[in-house]
Amino acid sequence: MNANAQAYNQYQKTSIETVAKDKLLIMLYDGAIKNINTAKKAINEKDINLAHQKIIKTEDILVELMSTLNMDYEVSLGLFALYEYLIHQLAQANYKKDISLLEEVEEFLVDLRKTWAEAIKSVKSAPADVAAVVEAPIRTINVKG
Repeated sequence: MNANAQAYNQYQKTSIETVAKDKLLIMLYDGAIKNINTAKKAINEKDINLAHQKIIKTEDILVELMSTLNMDYEVSLGLFALYEYLIHQLAQANYKKDISLLEEVEEFLVDLRKTWAEAIKSVKSAPADVAAVVEAPIRTINVKG
């Protein structure tokens, strides 16, 4: 890897590590949704390798989301189970190259993203004690470089 590529990779890593937890959460959902859309397009174009790569990346994002959950809260247990289900559906979609399964997962992710975005917006205008309650189910989000 040349010096410019290394510098760019370090810049990307640093910029992600300094993003606020709430923005990073939304970025993860956006990335998962984008990967699913690319996988659907790849399946339609018979690019099985690209579809596989994008589905695996989406699974990796869901695993990351699972690892950020604070399991002291009941809502986290429900999210964990939902993420497990979505990963299972992605695995089936990958095996069968089934766009309808990808669309099902995408629908859940779009709804979750919208819900989190609304919660984050509400928290920004809420007193600090309310903000802590909304953020409680999420621990720190790890960024792998």
